[in-house]
Amino acid sequence: MALVTFISDFGNADYYVPVVKAKMLSINPQLSIVDISHDIALYDIAHAAFVLRASYNEFPKGTVHLVALNTTSSITDGYIGIKLNEHIFIGPNNGVLSMLADQDPGIVVKFSDIHIKNSSFPAKDILAPIAAKVASGAAIHDFGGPLQNIKKMMSRQFKASKKQIVGYVVRVDHYGNLITNIPQEVFNKLNPGNFQIAIGRETLESLQKNYDEVEPGDCWAFFNSLGLLEIGINHGHGADLLGLKYDSPVFINFESQD
Repeated sequence: MALVTFISDFGNADYYVPVVKAKMLSINPQLSIVDISHDIALYDIAHAAFVLRASYNEFPKGTVHLVALNTTSSITDGYIGIKLNEHIFIGPNNGVLSMLADQDPGIVVKFSDIHIKNSSFPAKDILAPIAAKVASGAAIHDFGGPLQNIKKMMSRQFKASKKQIVGYVVRVDHYGNLITNIPQEVFNKLNPGNFQIAIGRETLESLQKNYDEVEPGDCWAFFNSLGLLEIGINHGHGADLLGLKYDSPVFINFESQD
């Protein structure tokens, strides 16, 4: 099955999304195109990278992922294809593809001038045709040559010691829940049994397993399906009520049992 996913900040009120899909289907009408999201915050590379990183591995290996974000921006240095964990990504060289994993991609190709045209809509005129052809069996090497280094953007990194983990909010979701970059495996290794989570004006000394294990209006924290610490308020907008936002610090303090 020729499968392409599509993520952008185009929204759904205009013609942008359907004409990109139409371009791909005009090349191969048998393509299956899955929308990941078109409600990415405008020009927000970190948001796009978080959503794509959280979702792409759920698709079959060999899936082609079309990434259309800031494609006409001055920070974009051409257009590239990468192979990462047996998935193919087609998009702008503006840092978004560098944030999909902690390791560098195995293959990076910069698309050559012969496949690039002057366009105010490169997602349709440049990226969509390449994505459709790669999903139909072409190799990304057919469209350019190897690129040593892609443009990189560094996301916030957590810091950990025996006494404390310091992490950051990497996403405030649709419900106002705060997803952090603190991984469960690190917490499990360091946790001596007693801990305190400090978030803005609140402190928590226990973890839940789900959203509704606390009373409405109370704060909860648990490790989500991504293995990341998530914090929120039952039936409330956690970010607003806790006074936190993207990049806000979150602390886990450990109490030694010695």
